[in-house]
Amino acid sequence: MFGLEAEGLKQMTTSQSTDSLHPARLMLTAAVSDAEFSKKFTPSITNKPPLPVVNWAAIGQQAPQLLDTPAQLPAADVVVITWAEAEWAALQHVFCGSGTTMPYTKRNEGSWAGWVKYSEGAPTSLGYWGYYRLVQVASAKVLLFKSNAHYAASQGEQNLTALTNLFIELVKPSLILSVGTAGGARTSDPIGTVNVVHSDALYENNQPQSSWHVYTDTWAPDWSVISGKSFTDLLFAVPTTASDIQSIATQFNQFYKTTYPLTELNPDNLNMGASTPAINDLTKQGTALLTADSFVVATTSGNLSSFACVEMDDAVIAMAAAAKTPFGSVRNISDPIQNATLPEAMGGHWGEAIYTAYGMYTSYNGAITTAALLMSQFAAG
Repeated sequence: MFGLEAEGLKQMTTSQSTDSLHPARLMLTAAVSDAEFSKKFTPSITNKPPLPVVNWAAIGQQAPQLLDTPAQLPAADVVVITWAEAEWAALQHVFCGSGTTMPYTKRNEGSWAGWVKYSEGAPTSLGYWGYYRLVQVASAKVLLFKSNAHYAASQGEQNLTALTNLFIELVKPSLILSVGTAGGARTSDPIGTVNVVHSDALYENNQPQSSWHVYTDTWAPDWSVISGKSFTDLLFAVPTTASDIQSIATQFNQFYKTTYPLTELNPDNLNMGASTPAINDLTKQGTALLTADSFVVATTSGNLSSFACVEMDDAVIAMAAAAKTPFGSVRNISDPIQNATLPEAMGGHWGEAIYTAYGMYTSYNGAITTAALLMSQFAAG
């Protein structure tokens, strides 16, 4: 649901504990041991095509260009931040390697050539802030950042706030974009939908929604490239098939020793992707996404239907950047809204299963959308 840290999480371990993050899929990179990772349900699917070569010329654009990435955090016009391995793989593909295909097996990669590890001043318990790479998109220098600081981890708000402040002070961007996977909150959003927002609400347990803090920016995404007739040719339909979704349900029931029918796990068939994923500008109506640091599930009951999606970082970034640096979010629905008839934990586990299988594909469309927005806003010459 929150679309984070479901894959490739056994790369390193630190003193952080993931106990408070269960029973969801919210295990952190660098915080999961081999033994912990081996307990995870990892479904298998048969239809797993590679991410495609990106035909930038079809939309009248040039591919992002790789720049020399210095050992010290550089200045840039934009920071694009993401978290999970599947999200990182998609970002790497679209911004750094779009001239070739990327196989499904790369969704778990824990490192990519050319990215610089950034640890200067990082708390000992965190180890390092993340990895970064500098690219040119149209007229903008863009700092891609794979974060190791995460709201749901120990001292998560403190660390993510500190990282955001480092961006503001050292990188001095004119825009911070948070991109990646998210859980669906609306019945209108099947897997693969991409929602763009500039308003982030911070979930507060046992408090009415009307009291939750909302951080809103004036950033207005430029839709000129996305609205072009050929943009949809760059999108990649999430390769869900009826047989694979049924197989995931069968594997799910075997793993958790349950007997849920597919119709209960897959309400309104939302786990089947559209032939052309929807890209929604939700800034115009001011729809906020919801950020939570704990296990929160949006269901068909409509409990969180006023939100764009549910994820686990963006409102913290927005809170730190407010009145300092413009911010926005490009979130792809990696696991749609859950059936209200399911126990909350089972809904989370099912969301984790869908994200684990398809998170790289949904993240690709989010990365393509991000690139198109930057190409519009920072149009060359």
